[in-house]
Amino acid sequence: MPSWKEGDRVAVITRAVTEEDRKKNRYYSHMAGLVGVVQNVYGESEIAVRVDPESMPKISAEVHKAANQRMRDRFQKDTSEEQKRQLSKEEMEFKANFVVLVQSSDLVAA
Repeated sequence: MPSWKEGDRVAVITRAVTEEDRKKNRYYSHMAGLVGVVQNVYGESEIAVRVDPESMPKISAEVHKAANQRMRDRFQKDTSEEQKRQLSKEEMEFKANFVVLVQSSDLVAA
């Protein structure tokens, strides 16, 4: 089993969801095929993966895009004009990350 570290490019394997997965919230079918970068390692078995939006299924990508827009709209509404002037264009147009917690055994190098 590989030892994953932050920054590694990985993909989530495709496999059947087991009863044990459901009980322990370890693996879901919507995670299959996602590609991204290891963001954090929690022990030997739990890995946080920041998912590349391009690897998401169409429905997940649309939901993520809509949620990102709602966050930006809320931020715009709740931020004063003075505060906005202090932020860069990139900060004003931030993109939310989509991160999944995956068992290391469900990852392969991408």
